[in-house]
Amino acid sequence: MASVKFQHNLMNLQSNMLNFAYMLTSNRDDAYDLLQSTTLKALKNEDKYTEGTNFKGWVFTIMRNIFINNYRQSVRNATLVDTTDNLYHLNLSQDSGLETPEGSYCVSEITEAINNFSDEFRIPFSMHVSGYKYEEIAEYTGLPVGTIKSRIFTARKRLRERFSDYR
Repeated sequence: MASVKFQHNLMNLQSNMLNFAYMLTSNRDDAYDLLQSTTLKALKNEDKYTEGTNFKGWVFTIMRNIFINNYRQSVRNATLVDTTDNLYHLNLSQDSGLETPEGSYCVSEITEAINNFSDEFRIPFSMHVSGYKYEEIAEYTGLPVGTIKSRIFTARKRLRERFSDYR
């Protein structure tokens, strides 16, 4: 397949690929990352595509394989191996503490704490929690990305301090 035709076919599949990526990941940011990884890998392996093969199937197989590999890697990284002499970590309670009223935060308390922030911290933090990327928040507020990251960090720090007695 000629390079221009290959790229054209790949670009025409982007919306379908994004839908499939979102179905796999159930997360907007992860879906965009998976779409980007798939597009790059397809472009890199253009020479491995055989003319006459189902192009859409070939690209979707690449995406599925990338997703499976990433999932397996995250599971491997999340595995805890207790190397202590007396297996101390295995004997720790595994519950999160959320089953008791003392172990969970009331959503209204957290919302109230966030709403008490000044606009310069509340707006970027709320947008970040809603799923906006730093660049999108910076564009919306007209501030540099570094300032946005700093304000979100400060807002998190204030929340940790505010709720430190719950730990």
